[in-house]
Amino acid sequence: MQPRGAGALSQTPGADHPAPGGIHRRRRKTDPRRIPLSDFLMPSMGADMDSGTLVEWKVKPGDRVKKGQVIAAVETSKAVLDVEVFQDGVVEKFYVEEGTEVDVGAPLALIGDGSGAQAPEIATETETSPEPETTTEPETIPEPETTPEPESTPEPVATPVARTPEHSDRIPASPAARRAAREAGLTLADLQGSGPDGAIVLRDLPDPQPSRPDSRGGAAFDRGQMRATIAAAMSRAKREIPHYYLATTVDLHAAEQWLTHYNEQQPPNSRLLMSALFMKATALALARYSDLNGHYGKDGFKPAPQINLGMAVHLRGGGLVAPAILETDKLPLPALMHQLRDLVGRARSGGLRASEMAGGTATVTALGDRGVDTVYGVIYPPQVAMIGIGRARRRPLAVNDGIAVRLAVDLSLAADHRVCDGHLGALFLNEIERLLQQPEAL
Repeated sequence: MQPRGAGALSQTPGADHPAPGGIHRRRRKTDPRRIPLSDFLMPSMGADMDSGTLVEWKVKPGDRVKKGQVIAAVETSKAVLDVEVFQDGVVEKFYVEEGTEVDVGAPLALIGDGSGAQAPEIATETETSPEPETTTEPETIPEPETTPEPESTPEPVATPVARTPEHSDRIPASPAARRAAREAGLTLADLQGSGPDGAIVLRDLPDPQPSRPDSRGGAAFDRGQMRATIAAAMSRAKREIPHYYLATTVDLHAAEQWLTHYNEQQPPNSRLLMSALFMKATALALARYSDLNGHYGKDGFKPAPQINLGMAVHLRGGGLVAPAILETDKLPLPALMHQLRDLVGRARSGGLRASEMAGGTATVTALGDRGVDTVYGVIYPPQVAMIGIGRARRRPLAVNDGIAVRLAVDLSLAADHRVCDGHLGALFLNEIERLLQQPEAL
């Protein structure tokens, strides 16, 4: 969020000499209790994102919003994401209508104290517009190009306000189905979902008319676009990041015993999976070895202030996304398990938040359910580490002076050699192993 014209707004025209166009809005900036005007910008939801399409406004001009509230849905090449606002205030006006493709960093809406969203104030400003022709004082307005902007308030506000009531509640739908419905001119509320939790999927849409051309030259789910996006990010990773790889085998006997005992005392919907222990142990290890948790940019590496561990999720239509669980290290295991299930479900049916896509500080990729013992990931820039989890299976292990068949898993690390060396990477994997040997402490 960036302040709009802070320098110009801090200078108030004299009472006898209104600003050009009769705009008196500047005067409200003299009251320190007022909420400053700020632009709500199109966020970047990944290093591979240049633009997004505004699918839906979840608020209207005049609505009061709170920090963290979802106010819009934006479609990227991978998914439709819910976008939160990061300040309290009132939606003054929209700059962008639904269905518009917008570059990252471009303003979407104006957030303020509500004065600009009130129709009487706009009318008052319009009535005084003829006066500036005879009473202009250029010396008091160093940036005149910023003052006419509120004049445009009536135009962008009119269209979004006229939305139908069903838009206020988000209808679960896969990104492919949402895109196909929009291209076909269909309303999601008129469709019956057959996907997970009643989500609308591609098969729920009526067959397209043969005469309707597809501007993108393919099915509604553009798998080619998804693969192109992944290709761009992974090519950048291999081109810019000097990877090094490490792997180790972890004995899961203690974790398995503890998990079995814990789940025996829980109802089915509250039981834990081994993946929750993997995520929590990884997050705690990242907290100790912070050189693996953060982003590498033009100014070098910056460790992240919190642990937002991403999880690579395979999409049924093809491709993958890697949303993050915020502050993973601080979550108790039951809450972490709940968020894991919720994240995977929303990734596949639609409804991920922008903060979950853009906030990851390291990522886990787990392919054990696909039957592979070991996976070596490619780091997702600007992150500096990717942790791989293979299949947990029983195998012979050396235990004390003998051989025992125990549940074990291969863990791997792909790390950025610009930030750390293999010595630190080895310590990190050893820390995960140590934590998994004491599951009751997680």
